[in-house]
Amino acid sequence: MRIDRESRAIAVAMAIPAIPAPQLSWPVRLRFASGDFACNLYWQSSSLFLFFYYTDVLHLAPQIAGVIYMIGSVWDGIADLLAGIWAERGRRAYARVVGYGAVPLGLAFPLLYFAPPFQGMAFVVGLLIAQFAFRSLYAMVNIPYAAWSARISTDSRDRAAIAGLRMLFGTIAAVVVSLATERISLAVSGTRTSVTGFLCAAALFALIATPLLIYVARRSPPGVDRRSADAPATPLLRSLAALATNWAFVTLCTAMICVAIAATMLSRSVLYYFTYIVGDETAGTTALALMGVAGSLFVPLWMLARHRIGSRALWLGAVALAIAASAVFALTDSGAAWRADLFLVTMQGALAAFSFVFWAMLPDTVEYGEYQGGVRIEALGFGVAALLQKVAIGAATAITGFAYAAIGYTPQVAQSAGVITGIRWIMVAAPIIGCLLSALAMAANPLRRDTHRRIVATLAQREAGNAMI
Repeated sequence: MRIDRESRAIAVAMAIPAIPAPQLSWPVRLRFASGDFACNLYWQSSSLFLFFYYTDVLHLAPQIAGVIYMIGSVWDGIADLLAGIWAERGRRAYARVVGYGAVPLGLAFPLLYFAPPFQGMAFVVGLLIAQFAFRSLYAMVNIPYAAWSARISTDSRDRAAIAGLRMLFGTIAAVVVSLATERISLAVSGTRTSVTGFLCAAALFALIATPLLIYVARRSPPGVDRRSADAPATPLLRSLAALATNWAFVTLCTAMICVAIAATMLSRSVLYYFTYIVGDETAGTTALALMGVAGSLFVPLWMLARHRIGSRALWLGAVALAIAASAVFALTDSGAAWRADLFLVTMQGALAAFSFVFWAMLPDTVEYGEYQGGVRIEALGFGVAALLQKVAIGAATAITGFAYAAIGYTPQVAQSAGVITGIRWIMVAAPIIGCLLSALAMAANPLRRDTHRRIVATLAQREAGNAMI
């Protein structure tokens, strides 16, 4: 029955001619998207290095590190949801929230790499407090910034261009974080993996990100809130129910969850693979940087591909690429750095496609839900999507930690053949399973090519009709 209703909704929307909307200039798009460089200095650092920092710098057991990271990530998702509720109900000016939140966020980020002067459970509690502080402030800034993309323009071409530019800035940030973190540590402390070195790297990233976020908040157009200023806020339960029945939103988030788990388990294993299988820790950070560069190079290609074949087809093509790369690596891996680099670069190409499609389609689900159910949900939708993503990442990190404990991993020692085999299988099995499941979810997504533009035209006609009454 749901599929029949979705099909009828699409058919009605497709009957309405698509009306081109004014588009943003490229300088405006670039200025707004540059905020993702700032956000990703924080995000990439915590994603690529924090779990490794816990195990190999603070010498926590991998399962303990995984649980700490999971708790922080789940709280991150809850904070995202609360930020979305707060912004949605208060009709917040997103630019103002981003600008005011930039400074406290920058101050909180280095706390992630601060080693509390305690022992035992008090030490773990100190790490968790740092997680809660940073992730709460990150949600307060990042969710309004993400939701801003649904308000800055209703044109799907603008949104796709901004999503692609945000991806480029994000991958550039990944390159910077990958190449700079351990090199800053080496310059400051004389070793690549030290508490002082990681702390200084985090402080430097915050010094770069803070003024950039303030600049974006002050210089980017605020966009238009299409809801009536005197209209009452939609009750929370009704808003959540509207999201639950928004099939475009549900299937997109389901596909994202599957890919997030796969990507997390892969990325968490990179430094371990190069440190203990290749035997070159520096090559691991170089591989992470290559992945970032690859993401930058692939994004323009995916932007062009989306224009020609649409978002859903691009997602399914990326699934095929990821599964093929994982299968080939599983069959040919010999511990050579160049083979791992080639595999990771190819996987990053697929992951870049997933991320680009997700952020390009997520704002479009706002109008789809408004068309379908008569309720426009902006910031709350982004908050729920972020909650689901963060829970998936946290769960995947915890699973990775317990998996490493199960295969017998011990930090800073030569690993047995069984451990090496386990690391290899964690790297390839997760992408294959996760990508296959994401393909099933995306195949059910109702947003086809040009569907969104026609829905926007339908909504505009509704508004014009209501204004005449």
